[in-house]
Amino acid sequence: MVYEIISRVLVVLVQAISIYQFILIIRVLLTWFPNLDMSNPILLNLCAITDPYLNAFRGIIPPIGGIDLSAILAFMALSLMQQLLGSASISVLTGSMGY
Repeated sequence: MVYEIISRVLVVLVQAISIYQFILIIRVLLTWFPNLDMSNPILLNLCAITDPYLNAFRGIIPPIGGIDLSAILAFMALSLMQQLLGSASISVLTGSMGY
């Protein structure tokens, strides 16, 4: 019973990461349009959700020739976390079943 709950929580986290990756894709695509009005409440909230995470990677990889490559590292980190949580979810379930 406890293992099933833990597994479900891990699955929810994997799904939350997928949603966050989608939001990050939107944010990265919006950087291609420099004339957007960033005072729009939707865009402000989008930036508030994504910029702290992206800023952590901007400190690691500075822009090269005006191109910000930090988003690539950010996506790689999220993908790795998603894979680890997914594997942990499967391990918890199979471990609880005695396989």
